[in-house]
This record gives sequence, C-alpha cells and structure tokens, in this order.
Amino acid sequence: MEFLDLPSVLAARGTVRLPGSKSISNRVLLLAALASGDTEVRDLLASDDTARMLDALGRLGVEIDALGDNAFRVHGAGGTFPVKRADLFLGNAGTAFRPLTGALALAGGHYTLSGVARMHERPIGDLVDALRQIGADIAYSGNEGFPPLEIRPATSRPGGAVEVRGDVSSQFLTGLLMALPLTGVETTVEVVGELISKPYIEITLATMARFGVQVLRDGWQRFTVPAGSSYRSPGVVYVEGDASSASYFLALGAIGGGPLRVEGVGRDSIQGDVRFADALAQMGARIEMGPNWIEASAPADNVLHGIALDCNHIPDAAMTLATTALFAQGTTTLTHIASWRVKETDRIAAIATELRKLGVSVDEGHDFIRVTPPAKIADLRPATIDTYDDHRIAMCFSLVALATPIRINDPKCVAKTFPDYFARFAEVTQAVPVIAVDGPSASGKGTVAARVAAALGWHYLDSGALYRLTALAAQRAGFAWGDEAAVDALAALAANLDVVFGENGLDSILLSGEEVGEAIRSEEISSGASQVAALPAVRAALLFRQRAFRRAPGLVADGRDMASVVFPDAATKVFLTASVKIRAERRYKQLIEKGIAASIAPLLLDLRERDERDSRRCVAPLQQSEGAELLDTTDLSIETAVARVLGWAKKA
Repeated sequence: MEFLDLPSVLAARGTVRLPGSKSISNRVLLLAALASGDTEVRDLLASDDTARMLDALGRLGVEIDALGDNAFRVHGAGGTFPVKRADLFLGNAGTAFRPLTGALALAGGHYTLSGVARMHERPIGDLVDALRQIGADIAYSGNEGFPPLEIRPATSRPGGAVEVRGDVSSQFLTGLLMALPLTGVETTVEVVGELISKPYIEITLATMARFGVQVLRDGWQRFTVPAGSSYRSPGVVYVEGDASSASYFLALGAIGGGPLRVEGVGRDSIQGDVRFADALAQMGARIEMGPNWIEASAPADNVLHGIALDCNHIPDAAMTLATTALFAQGTTTLTHIASWRVKETDRIAAIATELRKLGVSVDEGHDFIRVTPPAKIADLRPATIDTYDDHRIAMCFSLVALATPIRINDPKCVAKTFPDYFARFAEVTQAVPVIAVDGPSASGKGTVAARVAAALGWHYLDSGALYRLTALAAQRAGFAWGDEAAVDALAALAANLDVVFGENGLDSILLSGEEVGEAIRSEEISSGASQVAALPAVRAALLFRQRAFRRAPGLVADGRDMASVVFPDAATKVFLTASVKIRAERRYKQLIEKGIAASIAPLLLDLRERDERDSRRCVAPLQQSEGAELLDTTDLSIETAVARVLGWAKKA
C-alpha cells in the first residue's frame, strides 16, 4: 500500500488559500445544469467528487466548457436533461449521488446510479421513500434502502406535502429540495425527527436562492417550494473556499503557534463549518476573522483545554476536534455526531481505532466520541494510520505530526476534496531538523554523530543498531541471515522488534526485556546485520521505525542511507569516511580494549567485503548523497570531525 511518512513538526504558521467547497461546488454544478441560461462557475473545487458530477452531467447531455484555472461554463438545460437513458458511476461522492437521485427521479428518463462498494453501504432509503411520495419510480438493484438504483420516468403527483427523515443525513433533504422545482407545483416538505447538519441545509437554500428559487421555511421542520419555481442562471458564480478543509489549518495554527491564516472563507461565509473557529476559541485558541479570512494562533499561555461540544452545527469540521483534543488538557467530548457513521466510512469507529494506536483513551457511542489524551504529549506513540479511503481521516490525523512522526496509509485519498493537501501542509509547517551522517563500517560515524547530538542536546539514532537487533533476533529465532526463503519472516521480525532504547539510544538497549547492548556489538552480529540490511524487505520494514526517532528539538542519525532514503530532507548531510586501513586499525583497537582477540588481516578482509556488499545492494547502496558534505577522518581527530559537522549544521 502507498503511504506517506510525516515528520514530527515543531511549528505551523503562514497563509493557505483554500480550494473550493465540495458542498457548494456540486450543488452549483447541478443547479447550473438545470437552469435556463449559461452559468460561469469560478473557483470550482478540482477533486474526485466534482469530477464525478462533471462526468455525470456530461453523460446526461449537458454542455460544459472548461475555461481553465478551475473555471467552467455550464450551458443550462432548462429543467430537463437531454439524454434520457444513461448509466452513471458516481464513486463515493455523496454530494453527487443524493442530489442527482432527486433530479433524475423527475427527469423523465431511465437511469442507473452506482458507486464504489462503500457507496453501496451508505443509506439512501429515506430519500427514495420521499421521492416515491411524489410519484418517483425508483428500484433498488442490490440491498433494500441502499444503492445502486434504477430510475424510470415518474408519475407526478402534483402538490401536497412530502415527508422525509432528517436524523440520518441532511443530504436527503437537500436532494429532495433541489429536485422539487422541476415539478412546477407547490410542495411542502415535512421533516420527520430532528434535522441534523442544519448548516448544510442553509448552503442548499442559499444556493437555490442564487439560482432564483426562494424556499419558504418554517423553522427546521417545514420547507415549501412555491408553484412556478424554476432555476435561472445568475450569470457568474464564485465558489467559496472549503470551510471543512479550513479546519485542519486553523487547528495547526492553534496547536503549532501560528499565526496561520486561511483565505477563501470568513465572516461572510454561507458554510456552517466556519464555526469550527468558535470551537477552537472555546479551547483557548486566539481567533481573528475578516470577511474572507480566518486566522488562528496558539493561546497566550500555549495551553489548550478540552471541551464538551454539541457538533450538530459543524458535522464535518468536528472531526478535526478529535485530533486537536490530543494537544489539550483534559477530556474532549463530541456529541450529536451520529451522521459520521454513514459517511465515507464509519468515522466514529475509524477515528476511535486510529486514536488508540497512538496510546489515547477513547470512548465511543452511537452519536458521541470522548477523547482523553496522555498526561504528556510526548507519550503519544508513532503509528501507522489507516485512512479507510476517507479523505477527512487522512487530513485529521496529519495534525498528530505536531507531536510525533506519523505514517498515513493511502494518502492520495485526499483527492476527494483537497488533492494537494499534504503539499500545502508542508508549506506551513516546520519539520524537526535532522543531521544525517552516512559512511562505511568503522569509519567513526557513530562516535561523531553521538557527540554532535550530545553537543546540540538532540536525539541520536544509531540505525545500525536496528539492523544488528534484527540480526540477533533472527539468529535466536533460527533464521539464516542470507536465506532468501526467510525474507518475509525476517521482515516481520524487523517490523515487530520489541526494543527499548536508553536515553538518546546510548545507555542501554533492551530486546524483549533483555539487555543486549554488548551482544549486538559482536563481530558475528555485525556481519549478520550487513547481510540482513541487504534485503529490501527488511529495509522497508525498518524505514518508519527509523523515522520515528525524529522528535523535537532535533535528530542526529547515522547509518548507510540516512541522507538518501530515510531523511532525504535533512538540512545537513554528511558522508563520513576513512581509508580501509585506518578503519581496520580502529576496529582492532576497539576489540582489544574489550578483551576480544583480533588481528588486522581478517578485519581488513571483512571491511572490504562489507564495503562491496553495501555499495552493490539493489536498495539504498552506500554512496555519498547529493548535497552531502564529504568528511574524510583518516587524519582527523574525533574533536575536529565533530567541530566540522557542527559548523555545517550551524550554516544550514
């Protein structure tokens, strides 16, 4: 599976111009297609969901011109679709599937609507039931109450009242309201149960009004579409920035210091999720707001506080509070979030599962989640986060990088709403700095790197120790280091090493609770480490374990591929070497001091063999990385070598 490793982040500040709102984009596209006249839509969100809507409208005969720079001209079809028979695949785009179901039910054609497997698990029965009340002919092609759907021409039942449930998804009411002007008669919609996600209904009503249809509203229980209503092009429509997407960057500013400003939404927004800023303010964040921008900074005392919040007014943005809660003192409880369970995935279950991987205490119920972070933020564990093909899971958990390195599986799922999210994230965050020291065996890189780390007060990673530990664990498990048939088993061993390093990795090393610091330094295990390190599967298994050492205030890492593979973004890269003769003499001296019998000739031979093996391996061969400083220590003292590395780091 494709993944993205996010390094630990020190701070967040800057400005982000938001992509267009998904909710507004797909509403505008559909109404522009149904309207009389041509509509120029500007700042449209470029994403999977809008691509599904554009493709569907094109298959329905609507002419759409791409104007460039996220602008489109939609030639309105005047209340009907030219194509009367079509098979439409809508992926997992609920903002396309539900409204199109309503419009096509009254379009007088024969259509099939389907999506990905998860879309077929998302309920649509309440919308279908409501549409059938006005004569729609809709059949389920699979399970009752769920897509895929087959739609045939409706037998209209003019006027009267229609009932629709409001307590599962607001998209049902949206789909019904947007379709009703196609009947031409007055129809009143009665909402059964409490209406959730009211801000999304406000977006629907505002967008319909922009296209000339004024819906009369009696509270949140009754909506009337007047007789003679029809959609008319407003000429040009600008799509607001996505307020749900704004939540991640506002949270970054509140946690990472800020100020961090988002542009594209603000005080004048029609999107309810802008009120996420109010929730951050309750937690203690400093918030400023203009007509088209919002800015967040950390509290003056840098302490956020847990809150209890009814999230009915910010259903999507509320997800971001679940990970923001990790950085707050006390428990955060989010309620009225039952709709999370019928989204791209069961978001309550997914968030609870992934938070627990980090060492967080989580309680969940039908419509709530309660998050209690560890007493110290440093106690959050590095973890691999599964995203469930859900863009918002991926973006929410990116915030964890403000505490610990994190791996995001399937990061491209963000294409649903924010294709370049992680690039924007990197632009406004400051990663923990790394000094990468690479070099051949016995070159002195470990000694130099450890002393540089001590001088700076940074963490230290001896990557070779992880390979030596893998070799030792393999030996104890009875696996031969060079046995290609045991590659998967060796990789599994590497991925699941039960290892605990002492402070800065220098004091002690425990493997399955046993002190092995001396055992892994033997010549036999060092040779085994070189052999297992040549196996791509083992290197892949240890990649994230090495990256997880990158924590504030900084890291000095030594190995064979620190600069080229593990930390390619390291600010300081050093290739430290020495002649093979000097390296053999250094190794000989170390062994004699430990009371181990040794002779120069075998050591020379062993080092030459290791150099050959390391330089020729197919994955991450030992070589000087591009941009790395060359440090030949053949004639240098350790003190001089350390001073040079510190000098380069200061200039970086």
